[in-house]
Parts: sequence; structure tokens; C-alpha cells
Amino acid sequence: MAAANAPISMKETLTLPSIGINPQFISFTHVTMESDKYICVRETAPQNSVVIIDMSMPMQPLRRPITADSALMNPNTRILALKAQLPGTTQDHLQIFNIEMKAKVKSYQMPEQVVFWKWISPQKLALVTQTAAYHWSIEGESEPVKMFERTANLSNNQIINYKCDSNEKWLVLIGIAPGSSERPQLVKGNMQLFSVDQQRSQALEAHAASFATFKVPGNENPSTLISFATKTFNAGQITSKLHVIELGAQPGKPSFTKKQADLFFPPDFADDFPVSMQISQRYGLIYVITKQGLLFVYDLETATAVYRNRISPDPIFLTTEASSIGGFYAINRRGQVLLATVNEATIIPFISGQLNNLELAVNLAKRGNLPGAENLVVQRFQELFSQTKYKEAAELAAESPQGILRTPDTVAKFQSVPVQAGQTPPLLQYFGTLLTRGKLNAFESLELSRLVVNQNKKNLLENWLAEDKLDCSEELGDLVKTVDNDLALKIYIKARATPKVVAAFAERREFDKILIYSKQVGYTPDYLFLLQTILRTDPQGAVNFALMMSQMEGGCPVDYNTITDLFLQRNLIREATAFLLDVLKPNLPEHGYLQTKVLEINLVTFPNVADAILANGMFSHYDRPRIGQLCEKAGLYIRALQHYTELPDIKRVIVNTHAIEPQALVEFFGTLSREWALECMKDLLMVNLRANLQIIVQTAKEYCDQLGVDACIKLFEQFKSYEGLYFFLGSYLSSSEDPDIHFKYIEAAAKTGQIKEVERVTRESNFYDAEKTKNFLMEAKLPDARPLINVCDRFGFVPDLTHYLYTNNMLRYIEGYVQKVNPGNAPLVVGQLLDDECPEDFIKGLILSVRSLLPVEPLVDECEKRNRLRLLTQFLEHLVSEGSQDVHVHNALGKIIIESNNNPEHFLTTNPYYDSRVVGKYCEKRDPTLAVVAYRRGQCDDELVNVTNKNSLFKLQARYVVERMDADLWEKVLNPDNEYRRQLIDQVVSTALPESKSPEQVSAAVKAFMTADLPHELIELLEKIVLQNSAFSGNFNLQNLLILTAIKADPSRVMDYINRLDNFDGPAVGEVAVEAQLYEEAFAIFKKFNLNVQAVNVLLDNLNSIDRAVEFAFRVEEDAVWSQVAKAQLRVGDVSEAIESFIRADDATQFLDVIKAAEDANVYQDLVRYLLMVRQKTKEPKVDSELIYAYAKIGGLGEIEEFILMPNVANLQNVGDRLYDEALYEAAKIIFAFISNWAKLAITLVKLQQFQGAVDAARKANSSKTWKEVCFACVDAEEFRLAQICGLNIIIQVDDLEEVSEYYQNRGCFSELISLMESGLGLERAHMGIFTELGVLYARYRPEKLMEHIKLFSTRLNIPKLIRACDEQQHWKELTYLYVQYDEFDNAATTIMNHSPEAWDHMQFKDIIVKVANVELYYKAVHFYLEEHPDLINDVLNVLALRVDHARVVDIMRKAGHLRLVKPYMVAVQSNNVAAVNEALNEMYVEEEDYDRLRESIDLHDNFDQIGLAQKIEKHELLEMRRVAAYIYKKAGRWKQSIALSKKDNHYRDAMETCSQSGDRELAEELLVYFIEQGKKECFAACLFVCYDVIRPDVAVELAWINNMIDFAFPYLLQFIREYTGKVDELMKGKIEAMNEVKAKEKEEKDVVAQQNMYAQLLPLALPAPPMPGMGVGGMGGSFAPPPPPPMSGMGMPPMAPYGMPPMGSY
Repeated sequence: MAAANAPISMKETLTLPSIGINPQFISFTHVTMESDKYICVRETAPQNSVVIIDMSMPMQPLRRPITADSALMNPNTRILALKAQLPGTTQDHLQIFNIEMKAKVKSYQMPEQVVFWKWISPQKLALVTQTAAYHWSIEGESEPVKMFERTANLSNNQIINYKCDSNEKWLVLIGIAPGSSERPQLVKGNMQLFSVDQQRSQALEAHAASFATFKVPGNENPSTLISFATKTFNAGQITSKLHVIELGAQPGKPSFTKKQADLFFPPDFADDFPVSMQISQRYGLIYVITKQGLLFVYDLETATAVYRNRISPDPIFLTTEASSIGGFYAINRRGQVLLATVNEATIIPFISGQLNNLELAVNLAKRGNLPGAENLVVQRFQELFSQTKYKEAAELAAESPQGILRTPDTVAKFQSVPVQAGQTPPLLQYFGTLLTRGKLNAFESLELSRLVVNQNKKNLLENWLAEDKLDCSEELGDLVKTVDNDLALKIYIKARATPKVVAAFAERREFDKILIYSKQVGYTPDYLFLLQTILRTDPQGAVNFALMMSQMEGGCPVDYNTITDLFLQRNLIREATAFLLDVLKPNLPEHGYLQTKVLEINLVTFPNVADAILANGMFSHYDRPRIGQLCEKAGLYIRALQHYTELPDIKRVIVNTHAIEPQALVEFFGTLSREWALECMKDLLMVNLRANLQIIVQTAKEYCDQLGVDACIKLFEQFKSYEGLYFFLGSYLSSSEDPDIHFKYIEAAAKTGQIKEVERVTRESNFYDAEKTKNFLMEAKLPDARPLINVCDRFGFVPDLTHYLYTNNMLRYIEGYVQKVNPGNAPLVVGQLLDDECPEDFIKGLILSVRSLLPVEPLVDECEKRNRLRLLTQFLEHLVSEGSQDVHVHNALGKIIIESNNNPEHFLTTNPYYDSRVVGKYCEKRDPTLAVVAYRRGQCDDELVNVTNKNSLFKLQARYVVERMDADLWEKVLNPDNEYRRQLIDQVVSTALPESKSPEQVSAAVKAFMTADLPHELIELLEKIVLQNSAFSGNFNLQNLLILTAIKADPSRVMDYINRLDNFDGPAVGEVAVEAQLYEEAFAIFKKFNLNVQAVNVLLDNLNSIDRAVEFAFRVEEDAVWSQVAKAQLRVGDVSEAIESFIRADDATQFLDVIKAAEDANVYQDLVRYLLMVRQKTKEPKVDSELIYAYAKIGGLGEIEEFILMPNVANLQNVGDRLYDEALYEAAKIIFAFISNWAKLAITLVKLQQFQGAVDAARKANSSKTWKEVCFACVDAEEFRLAQICGLNIIIQVDDLEEVSEYYQNRGCFSELISLMESGLGLERAHMGIFTELGVLYARYRPEKLMEHIKLFSTRLNIPKLIRACDEQQHWKELTYLYVQYDEFDNAATTIMNHSPEAWDHMQFKDIIVKVANVELYYKAVHFYLEEHPDLINDVLNVLALRVDHARVVDIMRKAGHLRLVKPYMVAVQSNNVAAVNEALNEMYVEEEDYDRLRESIDLHDNFDQIGLAQKIEKHELLEMRRVAAYIYKKAGRWKQSIALSKKDNHYRDAMETCSQSGDRELAEELLVYFIEQGKKECFAACLFVCYDVIRPDVAVELAWINNMIDFAFPYLLQFIREYTGKVDELMKGKIEAMNEVKAKEKEEKDVVAQQNMYAQLLPLALPAPPMPGMGVGGMGGSFAPPPPPPMSGMGMPPMAPYGMPPMGSY
């Protein structure tokens, strides 16, 4: 069956490898699909990650690095559930994440392992463990809830599915287990069904199951069904069944009858079994999917088989329901995501045709609203109606697919049925059935509502509208409007009857809703008319309506000016203003006229409103001069000022300050230019200086930056307004740093009598000109001198101040200044008073009044400068008596004592408070010795040195320096630049140091001489101290210093000092002598102090005399000395002598150096003696190891065996390795055998050519490296038996296999290598590498065994590697087989086509080609079969039918000239309606003159060049071909060409039918004329019949009358009269119905009854009376003519009576 005609269509929506999913992860354990929205794939390589595929955009997968054992996406939302086992436990950790919010929703740690889990709803997960099943809600903090224990039949089963019904009352768990022993390949399925209400389980055998709901007739509650599929093996027979059973049957209600059906598996699928089941609630179909890709489709209600087909060549492991389209998704092992859906166009014809199951076809069509069963449904309806089964007929019509029976004809049928007394009318039964099923269409709604309105049951209409049972229309609204305007408005809105809705809102005065509704539906009402209507009754409502219009998208539909005029015409000023203020908010330039208008009308009528509008500043585009004039007239002077732009206008208005708010006027000044503002300010001052001064001052303050401070000052000065100047500058002063400003302010304040302000400014300001201000204040002679005091005190004019106050007899201010303001300036005051010859008593009194607050130093300076220091004697003594320790007080007092020569030495030595530098300086010119006393007391080093140098007092200087013991002072006086250094040194050596008894002073002096680098002077000094029996002769430090200084300055004296001195540091001095290269002196020192080691080191290291050292060693006989001698001998290479010396010294510490030197000198006999001595001293592994090596070097194998048996600490492993590396294999063999190092022993034996022993040792070592070395050695020695023993232990290691193989092959040992590999196949630890390597070897050296090897071990091969080998060796058949096994179908197909003689097999190629991913291979396969196997090309194309581009295939075959070869293929795929296929087949049919097939092709498949084909065959010699051309022209709408062709071939019937279908009146009438001209009277009559709808009656009668054919036109005339009579009857019927409506309103009160059931209250009493005899049956009031019979199909005219019409013949 062609795929296009199949009832189930399959579509590949996605392939997982195409979006980067590795094929190894496409399995049941890695892929999950919980709904048709998401696929989730868990990857473990190259890194752990989870891939989420959104099916709405599958090519954009979301990959996240997540490690988990399982991952499930929520069916509806982007919520991910993860499961991972906790390491080292059997517990699982469950986590739920919201991917969009990037937050964890919930987590839980299961105490046992979860073996299967699944989303059973968007809010709940099912968890299955080894023992039980749980439900876990993701909402709240709840934990998993246990639902049931697993039954025994599911133990040791792999759980593959878990489902629950929609109410979660029934649960089913499904698992699979290995088959029975009789047929193990058939997997066994087990199922556990659990009832939540009954808490009971039932164990069943089933592979797949699913729940569904089904509504049983007679039961208003849906029933819960379970369907399950089983396949069992009993007594040698396989039984496959599908069961459908109701769960929890409802007592007393009709129940669902249990159904079962057989599952028919083809013989090739005997071991196949169901893996999944999905149920489509939309169509009521059961889908059973098997592992090998079979699909079974069954009807849910009857369990009838509908369809079976294989949908996938690869195993299917996962399916999920696609509920929105009634199908399912399936995923196979190749990663194809397949979508199965119902082919709505073909499934009903398939069931009714091929299955011949009409009942099932009708039921399925009703259930799924599917096309294809129209004729069956109509036929069934007619049968029921004829049998008076109106209820069943009503139900059939209500459920008819696509509503084919829900037509006016059906309603008319039910209306025509007479009503039996006491029974519900069939029409009401019909409407009641429709209401229970759903929503009525427009015609049904109108008819039912007409009945209800006639019965005045408005409440039923309201209920039905609320439940959306009626299809609203304008006609329905008109009908309901007669009884309820509100309800009618609702209907109009739903019906989108916009004019009626607008009219209804207008009637209700809900004008705002008109705009909202009009905007929603895009309707444009007459807004101006609506606005005028509202204005008459509701002005405020009109404003609101106008504002709403102004806010409409696209702008206001009525001009703003027009709206404003409407308001103003009715003198609605306020309303017009309110409207304009709102719409003019955007302040657009184009609204300038309206802005002017609204301001004008308000300035004239309501000035306060205009003022408020202007205050808001919302307009800026109006006529400003015009508004300014109106504002001036209205007394709004500030607004006028804001609008005038000419200076005269402004000056005229601005003088009205009495009517202008001052603050507003000040703000207005801010809008003027500087020049205009100053002009206006000048006018205001000129008009009324006193009244306007405050405004001018405020303006100047506010805008001083813009106007300029200088200009403002000049303005005030011009009018000599110091008051204005004072107030203006007072506000500006704090922000100004201009000295002139500050001075002017002080001046203005002074002239206005603001003395306090003058005092404050002079005290606080830092910016006025102090000199200028001082002069001004002195000239002003203010009564208060405090401002002048502030200026002079702050800016240093104290003498001027003092002079001013003294000369003006203001002594009180002088005392106040000194005592209270600034006592610190009292010295300046005193100095000026002395200069002004003020009496001393006043000055003394002034000084004493201040006392301690007075600064003494400047006071002393002032008095000292004027030689009036004695004036302070009383003051200073007073301070001393008060206990003052101020240094300045005592300095001054000292100066007075020195000056008066009143025992100055006593003061200088006893007073602790004076400053030595100050007083000493004072004394220098008067008495230098007093200066020295003062400087010594204060340790004033520089001053003392200077005064003693200056006055040649070197003895005093020397004594001071020695006593001072200061390194810096010594450095200064001993500096070479000091011209007095020699005199000082002489005094130090001759006087100061001999007098000193202090060691510290001597030490400091010596250090100073050393620091100053005066060695000769130092030696002179030390000899005088040390060698001349002074108190320091035996001083240890001084003796050391003397010798060291001599070493440095005079080496010739050193040996003499060594012999004369005994109390010095011998070791230290000796080291210094060595450093000074005085080696003999150093040797003498070391010898004198018995330091023999240091002495011999001098001989060895410095004097380089080994002979003297040996002699010295023999003399002293010390081990340490011999040890040093031995080291020296070792350094110069006298190894044997050095070893002898080490033995004499009994020194084992240098054994490492000795061992190295002995090895370099090859003196192993001496080394053995030394090492034996060392072993007695220490236990060192190095010593024992070197001893063994030395034995080996001298050939002492026996000594080695004897030594290693004794206790030792030798590192035998390292020794053995060393012996092996130096080819001492016999000795190494002894060592390796002793320490059981079998690996080394094995390779050592290999070196000794002892192969059997090497193998034995390797077996004991059991090391891969050892095995390889021994194996390779045996191969080289051609010991293949032993090599194979070794090789078998190597090749089980994957990493070493290739190395062994290459080693054998490089030496040409192919047979031995193959034998080795074949032996390795039987090993327990044989791995994939062995099988693969053997395959590679077969490919290279034994190709005849290759295919057998591949087939036997295909699952254990590394296929990619073997593919490369087969490709290299050109084994094409084997290569193809490997490609197929590796799912490399593209390469397999390419290989077959490229190497067909060896690799091609038709059946194999068909299986391969459908699985390739590269679509170009399809077309390459077509070329291949065309060239090599043309007889099988259709078979291949049929396989590829769903995958290839049919147009391209046709093009290929056309170019090759073999199009006929693929005709069967093109016929099979023509259902796809491809233009190229259609045209190719049509060409063939034309060539074959097969007009039947050609017509069928044209009818069914219209995608081709119709006109081209028609032109091609319209001149065909075959008549039927020309008829086909005419038929094509007719289908293409080329009526004239079709008719002309039919007339030419005398096919008059075709011509008539073409005219009828064209609907072209001219063509029909031309055809009538043609028949008259040809004398075809019968054809004339037939044409009138066929073209009834398009022929004008007057033309037909005229032509018949003129041509004497009235008899032939009479049937047409009768039918025309009958039709127009019927139309008149309809008009009469409408008039009668209107009369009946009036009568119905009169009966309204009688017909109102209580509503109990909205459907059951339509009582027969409310129906029209039965038809009277002689009256028609149809309609409410009946009609006067019988209803017309149904039209005949296929004709354009209703049927006529069977007379007067000749039979239609063949034309």
C-alpha cells in the first residue's frame, strides 16, 4: 500500500545523531521522553552531561554538564528530575530543578534504589524500587508516598513502564523477564494491576498496557478501561492477544463489554513482542508497538483490527503519546524520532473499503469528526428517518462527522414530521440532542431561539448563551431584541454585528463603550453625530466622549476646532475649556490657534482660569502679543509682562507695582536682558525710591550674577542709597571674595550707623583691603574703636593701632586690647609705647597686669633692641618667684646677671633652665671661658669646638672630647679637613688619655682613631698604653688590637708582638693573619696555642707543603691531623697514600669520596681494605653495596656469595642493576637469584642465553614487561615455542598486544603470530583487541578465514580498526558487512556501489540503502541500478519511495532515456501529486493511448502543466484523447476551447456540462443557437435542462418560439413557473409567520411555566398545530405548495415530472 493512502502516516521528525547525540547513548537507559514536548538524553562521554531537546525547536538542544544516573523532563514545563546513586550505598538521591528559574525545587534521599521512575502527571513522579511503588509530589515539602508492594511475578523483572488512569485510582506496573527454557528468545511480560480504592493487586501476564476513558451509551459517567497486550508460549504454541476490560464497573449502570482480539505476528516476527501501548482518546484507537517496529492499530470500542505495518526497521525502545494530534512518538535504536498520526483523509475510506466494516467506519468518523463516511451517514440517517426512529436519527445527525447532517434540510425534515399527541416533537428531540452534544450552528440557533421566543422562555436563551451553546448571528440578535435588549446586545457583540452594537450602545447612552468597542472591532461610526446627540442632554458626558475620541489610535476622528465650536455654540465655556486643556497637553505647534482660543475666551470671561492656565505653563505656541494685551486689560499685569516683548510695553506695565505681587515681579526681572532689567529698575527707583527700594534690592540680590554686582552698586550709588547698598551687599557678602565689595559694605554699614555690623565684618571677613579699611576707620573716628582693633589686630597694624589709641587718649582700649583681645601682641604694644615715650610706670603696670599671659621672648627682644632690658628685672624675678621654668625667662635673667657681672659662673653651673646655646652665644664676646662652661653644660659640641678652636683652648677641647665619648664628635674633630686635628691629637695623647682612668674613655678614643683610619697614630697610642706598664698593659682587647693593627699597618712588627705578648686571642688572630697572607706568622700562632689541625691546614692549604704536613703529622700523631693529610692526598690524586692515611687516622667519614676516587683510579684491592675498615665503623648501605661491586670487579664471586649470606645492609637491587648494566651478568645472576627478583633474573638469563630458565623466571615474575623482553629474545633466537608461552601472557594486556604483533611481523613471523593469536582466543581474559588483531592478520595474510572470523566474533571486534584493515587490503565484501554492523550505512552503500562485482547483494543493498543518512546516495543508487541491474530498479525505488525526491528521480531516468523502466515506481508514488511524476506518466499514457488511465491521472493528480498537455493531445488522432483535452480545458477554466473541441467532435453532452459548470450565460446561449443552427432539437431541450441555472428564460422562450421549438422548451418553462411559484409561497409564509408572532405575544402570560430542565421544558403545547388538510407541512404557518423534492445530483436544475422529456442519447 502506498504510504499516502495508508490510514496511519509516519513521519521522521528528528534524528538524534543529527543534533550531536552519540549513537552509543541512544538506548532505553539513556533516553527519556515523558511527553510530546521534550526529549532528554543522558551522556557519559566525553563528559557527563544532559541534553534537553525541545520538540518545538529540536535543532537547538540545551546541553548542561550534569552527572546523573537518570534524567526526566516534566511533561509540560521546563522542570528536570535527576536521580543519582550515592557512592558506596544502595540509596538514590533525587533532585528536581526548574531550568528557567535556575533553582532547585525539591530533593529527597530514597532509602533504597529506584529501578524505574516516570512522570505520571505534571505535578507527580512515580518511583519504583525492588519492592514497592511510590508517588512523589513536587509541590510542598511532602515525601514519597508508598502506593503498593510489588507482586511476586515481577521479581527479577526489568521494569519498562508504569501508568495510571486520569483519576489516579488505577495503577499498572509492567516488567519483562527472560523467556522460558523451551523458547528463551521470546521475552516474557508481567503486569501488576492495582486498585487504589480497594488496595488490592492482580498479577497478569502482559507486555504492554494503557488506560482510557470511554462513555458507554446510557451511562452519563465515563468508564475507565484498561487495554493490555500479551504474547505467551504454552505447550509449544504462541498466543498473542489484545484485551480491553472495564475497571470498577458502576453498579446499576450500563457497563462496557469485555473485548479481546488476536495480534497477528508475521512468521519473521515470531519472537517479537509488544513493548508499548498508546491509546488515542481523540479517535478511540489503540496503538500497539513491538520491539522490532511493528504497529498494530485496533478500535478501542470493539477491539477490531484496523491496521498493521512495520514502521521502523530498527528496534523501538521508547514511545510516548502525542495527545494533541491523536498519535504517538517512537524512538528507535538509530535515533530516529518517528511521529505516527491518523491519516484523516484515508482512514475512513480504508476501513469502509478495504476492511469493508461500514459500522466501524461510521462510528470512527463520528467519534473523530473524520471525512470519508458522508454517504454512509446520510444513508443511515435516511433509513432511521424512514423507520420513524427520530431519536436515533437525531443522535446520528448530532454526531455526524464534520456536521454533514446539521443543515437546514435536516431541520426542515424534523419540522415536517407530524407531532403525535403526548410525545415530544422530533424537532425538539433533535435540538435537545444537539444541546447535549455541544454547540448549535447559526441556523440551528436561530430556529431553536424562534421557538423559545415564541414561548417567552427568555431564561433558556440566557442559560444557553452563558454555556456557549448557541452560535450568535445578527438575525438571532434581531429576534431576541423583541424581548430583551440587553440579551440582544450580547448576541450582537458575539456575532460582530457592529452597526447593531453601536446603535444599541447609543440607545443605552453608553457612549464610552462605543469607542472601546469600535476600536476593538475596527469600526468607524459617525462620531460628530454622536457628539451632538450627547451635547443636548449631557454636556459633561460630551466632554468625556470628546476626550475619549481624542485618545483614539490614529488621531481624533473629528477636528478639535469643530468640537470646540460645538461647545461654544451652546455657550459651554467651561466644558470647552476642559476639553481643550486635556487635548492640548502635548503642546504641539499645530495647536497654536486652539491655545490662543482657549486663553482668549477665558481672559474675557474667567480671567482667574486663564491665569491658572498660564501659571501651569502648558502652552507655548499661542499668539503671545495678543494674549499680553488681553492680560493687561484684565488686570493681570504680571502675565502681561511675561507676554510683552517690547521695552516700552514693559515699562508701561511694570510701574503698577501696587497690583503686582513683589515676588512675581522679582521673578519677571529674571526673564529680562541685563540692559532692560537695569532700565526698568532705574525707572522704578525714579518713580518711587522709598516704595520700590525693597523690590529693587530683592531683584539685585536674586540676579546679581546676571546683572553684575558692579552695575547694581553703581545703580544704588547713582541714587546715593547707602541703605539699598547696605541691604544688597549684605546678601552678597558671604559669597564674594572681592575686597572692594567688602570695603563698600563696611563703608555703607558705617554710614548707616550699623556699628555692630562693621565690628562683625571686620572681625570675620578675610577679603577686605586691610590698609584701606584701617585708614577709613581712622578717618571716620568712630566712637567705638573695636572695628579698628579688629582690623589692626588681624592684619598686623598693632603699632599703628597703639599709636592711634595713645595719641587719641584711648588708653582704656590699649589696656583692653592687651588684657582681653590679644595678650600675645603685648610686646609690640610695649615697643610702640616705648617709641612714643610713654611713661615707664604705665608700661610696667601694663606688663604686670598681663603677667604670665605675656610672651617673654618677644618682650625681651623688644626691650633688648631698645636697650631697656633692665626694665623687665622686676617682671622676670616675679615670674621666677612664682616658679616659672620658662627657658626664655631664665635666658633673660641670665643675660641681665652676665651683663651686671653678678657671679655669672654660679648661675651658669647651677641654673638648670636656661638655654646653653643662647646664653653661651651671649657670653662668647664677653668671656669665652664662660661660653665653654655654658656649652659644656648643654653638650653643645659644635659651639664648644668652634669657640675653643677660635680661642686656641685645645686642652679644654681634648678633655671635653675624651670625656664626651661621642663617636660623631670624635669623627668631626679627627676629620682630615679639621686644621686643628694635629693640635687636638697631641693634647689627647699627652694630656687627656694619660689623665683618664676610665676604660670606656680609652676604648672610645681607640675606636675613634680606628674609625678615622689613623693606624700609625693608633700604634703610637697603643704602644704607650700597652707596652709602657700602664694600667692597661695586660688588657686582652688592647693586645689583640695592637697585633691586628700591626697586621694591617706594619706587618714587620707582627712576629715581634707574637713573641712578646701572651694575652691575646690566638685562634682569631691566627685566622686574621691567614687572611692577611702572613702564613708563617699564622703557623707560629697556631703552634704557640697548640692548634695542630689549624696549623697543618696552613701547611696544606696555604703553604701547599704535603711533605711538611706529613712530617708534622708524624710528630704530633693526632688522628685529626692524619685525616686532614689524607684528604689533601686524596685531592691531589694520591689515592693509595690517601687510603693508607685514612686507615692511620681511623677515619671513615669520607668513604663516598674515597669510593669515587678508587673507582676512578681502578684500585679496587685497596678499596676493599678501606671498606672493610669502614664497615667496622658504620653500617651504610653504600659501603656494603660498593664492597660487593669491588668483589665483582676483582672476580671474587665466592666472596660475594659469602658476603651476601652474612648480615649486611647492602642495597642488593641497585647492586644487581649496576652489575647488569656493566655486563657482569654472572655476579648479577647471583644477586637477582638471592633477592628473588625474577624479572631481572629473567633478562639476565636471556643475556646468558639460558632461555628456559628465563621463561621460568618470567613466569615467577609475571610482569608484562618481563614477558615481552623474554618473548622478543626467544623470537630473535627462533625459540617460537617458548615465545608463544610468553606471548600468551602478553596479548591479554590490551596495551601490549599491538607491540607484540608488530615485533612478529617486522621479523616475518606471520604464521607464528597467527598461531599465537588463535591460541589467545581461548583465554579467559581474551579481549576485543585479540579478536580484532587476528581479524587484521587474516585480512593481511589469511583472507580466506576473514569472513568466517567476522561473522563469528562480530560483537567482539573493534570494527573501525578492522574496517581500515579491510579497506587497505581491498576485502570489499567483508568491508560492507563491517559497515553494516557498525551502522555506517552510507559507507556500506558506497562500498557496494563502488565494488559491486564482489560486494553487491540485492537484498542486503535494499536493507542498507533505506538507512543511509546522505540523501545523495539514494540518487547514486538509482544510477547504479540503472547501469548494472536495471531489472531490479523498481524494487529499489519502491523501498526508497518515502525518501527520494521523485522529481529528481524522474529527471535522472529521463536524461538516461529509460523513463518507461520505472513506470511501476511512478504509478506507486503518483499519490504524492508531484508535477514531474504526473507529467511523465501522462506522457506515457498519451504514447500508449491509454485514455482511461490518462483521465484517471488527471482527475486524481492535478499538479502538472494542464494547458501544455491539452494542446499536445487536442489534435490527437484518437477521439477519446481529444475528449480528454476538452476535459483538461474545462478543468483549467478555458470554457470556450473545451466547448469548441467538444462541438468539433460532436460530444454535445460534454459541451453542455462544460457550459453548466462555467456559469457563463453567453456561452450557454451561444450553444443553444449552435444547436438550433445544426437542427439538434433534442440537444436544444437537453441544453435547457443541463444549463437551467445560467440560461435566461426570455432568451430560451424567444429562441424556441422563433425556431418553432416550443414543445422542446416546454419542460423548461414548466420548471421555471414552478420555481417562481415557490418563491411567492415563501413570501406569503413570512407574512403569516409575522401574524403568528403577534398572536404569540398575546399568549405570553399563559405559556410561562417553571423551568426545571432547560432542555425538557419545550412541551408539545408550545408547538404549532398539526397541518390542516390541504396545507403544506413545512414551516411554522405552513405553505400552500408541497415542498420541492431534493435536487438531482450532478445537474444544474431541479428534477421535473417524467413527461415531455425525451431520453438522453449518446451524442
